Amino acid sequence: MSLIDVHRPRPVLDRERERRLTDRQRQLLDELGRVFDDGFADLTMAAIAARLNCSMRTLYALAPSRDELVLIVVDRTLWRVGRSAHNAIGPDMPPLDALRAYLEAATVAVSRATPAFSRDLAAVPAAQRLSDAHEEYLEATTRRLLDAAVDCDDIAPINTAAVARVMARLGRDFASPDVLPSLGTTPKEAADTIVDLLLRGLQNAGVGQ
Repeated sequence: MSLIDVHRPRPVLDRERERRLTDRQRQLLDELGRVFDDGFADLTMAAIAARLNCSMRTLYALAPSRDELVLIVVDRTLWRVGRSAHNAIGPDMPPLDALRAYLEAATVAVSRATPAFSRDLAAVPAAQRLSDAHEEYLEATTRRLLDAAVDCDDIAPINTAAVARVMARLGRDFASPDVLPSLGTTPKEAADTIVDLLLRGLQNAGVGQ
């Protein structure tokens, strides 16, 4: 069960540029995530600089616009979560256990989603394309693990492409501005609950059960 060849999204900051970031720049990008939690549609670069207590020059050294800053922050978060999710898969884990661990780690990406941030992010087309790219990777990895579960006879043959699509979209769907306010829970908690139900259903319908 190899996941090495699953196509990964292209990072907004390439590796070389990421390596050249100073500690201060990394700190600012981390702080920006918290600033954007309350929404960013009304924030100018000057307002952002004031929130971060940094100069405009420092901010423009990171990105030429507010939306570019948003893309960098979102992409760095998704890559960080993606690495953690991949590392959650133990070398000898059965496929379904690996899938559960992977998806539970992946939904950390939406654990802090707020209605204000989700609303503003939905209005940035480039951010939607970025989210789509990461979701495609999540879906491909999920399908690979489901295929492994079928091959091991842990679950009955199913349309793994369809199931992977549903599972991979849960976090993002629950974090959407139209859904999040009505959840009564965090998008992560909601997604993890549905994943658990789906996995239990697949196991109960497994071969030999």
